[in-house]
Amino acid sequence: MAKQLELKGHKYWILSEPDGLGWKASVAEVRDDGSQESVGIEASAHTRGAADDAAERKLRRLLQAY
Repeated sequence: MAKQLELKGHKYWILSEPDGLGWKASVAEVRDDGSQESVGIEASAHTRGAADDAAERKLRRLLQAY
């Protein structure tokens, strides 16, 4: 399952998957043609929601830097 965000005119997916006893989330940018590219952001936590939230915070911080 993916969470979709639209920030600064770009679409992003936060993808999460089980990782050992917790969850790991990663961020990909989705282009208009449907292709996607990893942004290089990952986050881990005990729950899926916490991992997704941590990845989203990292993405928002990265975008504020530009």
